[in-house]
Amino acid sequence: MRAPTQAIPGYGIRKLAVVASRQVHLVRHGEVYNPDHVLYGRLPEFHLSPLGRRMAQAAADELAARERPVAALIASPLVRAQESAAPISAALGLDIRTEPRIIEPRNHFEGKVMEKAVKNPINWPWLVNPLRPSWGEAYRSIVARMTEAMTDAFALPPLSEDEPGDVVMVSHQLPIWVTHLAIAGERLWHDPRQRRCNLSSITSFEQVDGAFREVGYSDPAAPFLESAVDVGAV
Repeated sequence: MRAPTQAIPGYGIRKLAVVASRQVHLVRHGEVYNPDHVLYGRLPEFHLSPLGRRMAQAAADELAARERPVAALIASPLVRAQESAAPISAALGLDIRTEPRIIEPRNHFEGKVMEKAVKNPINWPWLVNPLRPSWGEAYRSIVARMTEAMTDAFALPPLSEDEPGDVVMVSHQLPIWVTHLAIAGERLWHDPRQRRCNLSSITSFEQVDGAFREVGYSDPAAPFLESAVDVGAV
């Protein structure tokens, strides 16, 4: 970015200092290897599929191509997020910091195949209130912990006086999407099939006068989505 100039009487033209704005990028993990099509939630040992690794690399490549300095790389403790952060770590030369506040929400249906579980009357009491939702962590609770983690990310030490450096946070679809909805001032309950948060997508935010503002969404793994078996939208 070229620095703006200002005419100073008797002194001609001088360049004005430009201080960059920090952005926080919420990156969704890549495709998970899930041959049984269960809701994995917070269950351990659900790794990326080979295609998911390619997706994660696509996200890393795009972040590197932006040529925006990055001050920190943060990831959910779940293995799929850690594995998705690994190529970003390699591309940007940053260690991965683990942040439990950006983890997937808990869910009653973990380990179950949803198409079968919703037909079983024993599970119906967990489906009575989709507005909360009744089967897991409340949407407002997810938003609260995500925005708290983002607030702390914006407050991290800058790279230099003139360059704060961005922060990359590798998380999960539902936490990223409800954070988007909250910041956009939209209702939190929604149809999971309508989420604009594809595998390895990047949703970017700035802070203006202490408030979050979404400034971009990109889909670097879009060429791989047609081949994806597990898109994880529940």
